[in-house]
Amino acid sequence: MGLPDNFLWGGATAANQVEGGVLEGGRGLANIDVLPCGPDRKKIAAGTMKMLEWQENYFYPAKRSIDMCHRYMEDIKLFAEMGFKVYRMSLSWSRIFPNGDDQEPNEAGLVFYEEIFKELRKYNIEPLVTIAHFDVPLHLIKEYGSWRNRKMIDFYARYAETVLKRYKGLVNYWLTINEINILLHQPFVGGGIVFEEGENHEEVKYQAAHHQLVASAIATKLAHEIDPKNQVGCMLAGGNHYPYTCRPEDYKEAIDRDREGYFFIDVQARGKYPNYALKKFEREGLNIVIEPEDVEILASAPVDFVSFSYYSSRTVSAHSEDYEQTTGNIFATIKNPNLASSEWGWQIDPMGLRNALNQMYDRYQKPLFIVENGLGAIDQPDENGFVDDEYRINYLRQHIEAFTDAVEIDGIELLGYTTWGCVDLVAASTGQMSKRYGFIHVDCDDEGNGTLERTKKKSFYWYKKVIETNGEDLTSDNLAIPEKQAVG
Repeated sequence: MGLPDNFLWGGATAANQVEGGVLEGGRGLANIDVLPCGPDRKKIAAGTMKMLEWQENYFYPAKRSIDMCHRYMEDIKLFAEMGFKVYRMSLSWSRIFPNGDDQEPNEAGLVFYEEIFKELRKYNIEPLVTIAHFDVPLHLIKEYGSWRNRKMIDFYARYAETVLKRYKGLVNYWLTINEINILLHQPFVGGGIVFEEGENHEEVKYQAAHHQLVASAIATKLAHEIDPKNQVGCMLAGGNHYPYTCRPEDYKEAIDRDREGYFFIDVQARGKYPNYALKKFEREGLNIVIEPEDVEILASAPVDFVSFSYYSSRTVSAHSEDYEQTTGNIFATIKNPNLASSEWGWQIDPMGLRNALNQMYDRYQKPLFIVENGLGAIDQPDENGFVDDEYRINYLRQHIEAFTDAVEIDGIELLGYTTWGCVDLVAASTGQMSKRYGFIHVDCDDEGNGTLERTKKKSFYWYKKVIETNGEDLTSDNLAIPEKQAVG
């Protein structure tokens, strides 16, 4: 019993939330670079407020992030000290194709990631690479309208083919598009979509989704052709919906809401559109252009595994009663009275992770990979930068216990687990640094002030022991914590 010996323990980040250096090495600007902190962030993320240039009186956290582009060797060394088997990261599309439609890639960008992969390999850390993680070159948004335009398929395919060929032998695990269902909820973040006046928002979103799905299938096919060792996954923003009551219509609402996300994975894992999606297009009069060759492309390249993020479950009702709502999450949900909440209002539900694993494994019968899970919390470092984050340890322990039960008791085939934000980073939902996830504290505040010095938290030593024991020892007593001093 227990997790398999080859279980992939590690952590996860995204280029736009850690790298910085947005104008260095020939890199072009991307959608997230112009997403500011503050009250306008939600409207811009939703595609209802247009901001495609930096403006005065706004703070753009992606400009510097945590400066990993200059500090990756230090960070990878810390990951290795924890014993990471895998590190999930993303490529910056505009660091490799600055405009997105360039005929030739930016060599400096390709070398940059090649050096990162070699550094990971030095420590026997497997890279798990997301090709597009909330990342669209700004030029493609301005010139083509981003993923609403079919030309994006070719631009993405050229980019994918370039990196798949360049990093053959260095990278074996790939994800095509991060949290692909976020396109429906934050269209600018998920797909660089800015709505024009008079547009049918649903039609634009699902047409963009179709283009992303075709592009993902092309990339999957290319990955298998370029290197048969490549394993390619899709990626869902996961978390099941519970009916608020046992009324049948509430249960049906939960099914329908789950399908909003599963729609994407149904296509990527099964190779064709589910009937409920086609009926939705018909029922709502959505004119989604699907070319005849698209059907064959989708069918030709289902993914090898299904990856997903999990932070919380959601609760819904078909009735418009005055239910108390959760706060801080882009998925609107009724507050579940049976669950505690994080400081940002995200409900904590470890059993929900086990439920999600079972539902997806039953649905797809493919290996699963938890590639994001963690607790966003306010940390209070002491004078040495040390954080006693027992609350984070408790959250992660409960979720590790849940997925271990899913493997041992339920028979789920689980490839690995990468906690989100293994080093403190800019939070995607809010743009804040104060919403921290990491095992490694970074001295930086919500305005970008700080030394960026890295220090190990209590959870750093705990996760090191978890990995050493392959999840057998989840206690936080008697950790081998040396003198609490800054690391870098």
